[in-house]
Amino acid sequence: MAAANMLLDALLDEVGMSYAGLASRLNLGRDTRYDHASVRRWIRDGAIPRGEGPQLICRVLGTALGRPVTLADIGMDRARSGDLTDVPLRTAIEQVAALWRGDHKKTEAVERTRMPTGYAAVAPIFAWENPPDDIDVSHRGPLAVGAGDVARVRAARDRYEQMYRRVGGVPVRPRIVAYLNTHIGPLVRGGYDDRTGRELLRATGGLVALAGVSAYDTDQQALAQRYLLYALRMAKASGHRGFGGYCLALLANQAMYRGDFRRVLQYAQTGLRGAHGRLSPALTVDLHTLQAKAYVRIGDTRSSHRHMTAAERIEILPENEPPETGYVQPGLLETQHADVLRRLGDLTAAQTYAEEAVRTSAKTHLRGQAHRLATLAQVLGERGDAEAAVAKGHQMLDCAEGMESGRIHDRVAGLSRALAAFDCPGVRDFRERAALVAQRDQ
Repeated sequence: MAAANMLLDALLDEVGMSYAGLASRLNLGRDTRYDHASVRRWIRDGAIPRGEGPQLICRVLGTALGRPVTLADIGMDRARSGDLTDVPLRTAIEQVAALWRGDHKKTEAVERTRMPTGYAAVAPIFAWENPPDDIDVSHRGPLAVGAGDVARVRAARDRYEQMYRRVGGVPVRPRIVAYLNTHIGPLVRGGYDDRTGRELLRATGGLVALAGVSAYDTDQQALAQRYLLYALRMAKASGHRGFGGYCLALLANQAMYRGDFRRVLQYAQTGLRGAHGRLSPALTVDLHTLQAKAYVRIGDTRSSHRHMTAAERIEILPENEPPETGYVQPGLLETQHADVLRRLGDLTAAQTYAEEAVRTSAKTHLRGQAHRLATLAQVLGERGDAEAAVAKGHQMLDCAEGMESGRIHDRVAGLSRALAAFDCPGVRDFRERAALVAQRDQ
C-alpha cells in the first residue's frame, strides 16, 4: 500500500481548493465522475487515478497556481514511489514541507502515516553514505536568505531542544512544526547561494530532526521516522557528515525502542563508517553503546563487551561538541552499560555503573536524571533491595514531575511493573503514585 500523498494535499491547501472543488474541475466537460471521496482516496491512500487523471490534476492546479505543476509535484510520478527513495533535493524539500504542513494542520494524511518498510526504509541510509553528492544546492526564490536567517534557525532549534528537555515532546512538537511551517517554509523556498544553502539545510535539518525526536516521544513512530529520514537527506545536502551521523544515532535509538535490534546495528555501523571520521566523540560513544545494547539483545555477548570497551576509551569534551550532541550528558554511557550488564545478569557491576551515572548527572537536565534514576532503581529491584529501589523511584518521579513524555511514562510504568513482585507498603505507595502520574499523562 502506498504512502499518503501529502504533496497533493499541500498544493490543494496552497490554492485554497477543497477535495470537492478539485473533483468538480476535473469533471468539467469530461465523462468522469470524480467526487470528494475520490480525491480523499488519492491523498489518504496514495492512490493514483487511471488514464489521464494525473495530467488533468497538474493542469488544474497549475492554472490555479500560475506556474507549471508536474506529476512529481503532485506525488503521482509512477516512476517514483513517492517515498524517500532516490529523490532529488528539491523534491525532498517539498515532501518534508508537505509533511510538517500536514503535521501542523493535523491532516488525515499525516495521521495515517505508515512506517517505511523494505527498500523504502534502507534506501535513504544507502543514499546518505554513497555518491552522488549534491553538487550545488543554491536556489532562486522570492525571499533573499542570508547568514542572519540561518543563525535564527539555529537559535530556534536550541530553544526548542531546551524546552523539550524540560517538558517533553507532547507540548513541544506542535510549536516546532508551527515554526517549520510558518518560518522555515519560506526560507527553504527562498533565494540563496550554495554556501548559504548548505548552512540553511544543516540548520533546518536540526529542527526537522527535533520534530522527529518529539514525535518519537509522543509514540508516533512512523511520523518520527519520516522526519528523521528527511533530516538525513538534508544532512547529505549540507555536506556535514557528522550531522548525518547524528541523524543515524537518532534512528538507531528509535530502532532500539522498537526492538528492531538488527536495524540498530545497521544504523550505528553506517553512521560510524559513513561519517568518514567526522563524528564528534559524544556521537561515537553513543553509537558504540547502542551497538553494545543491541548485541546483548541478540545474544552476542562478545561483541557487546567489545563496543562497551570502545565507548569507554573515548574522552568527551563538551566544548568540542556540536549543539545536537547535548543529549549525550554525563552519566549516559554508564546508564547504557548498566542496562547491558543487567541483561547479562551481572547485577553487581550493573549497580556500580548505575550509581556512577546518578552521581555524575547532578548537572544534567531533569529528563536525563529521571532516566538514570529509573535504571538504578530497576537494578536495585532485581537485586532484591526493594526499599532502596523505591527510594530511587520516588526521586525519578520528582524529576519527571510536569513532563509530558511518552518515554518517561514508559520508564515509570516499567519500574512499577518490575517492583510489583514485592508486596510491601513502600512498593504499594510507589505504584499508587506512579499510577497517578500515568493518569495525568493520558
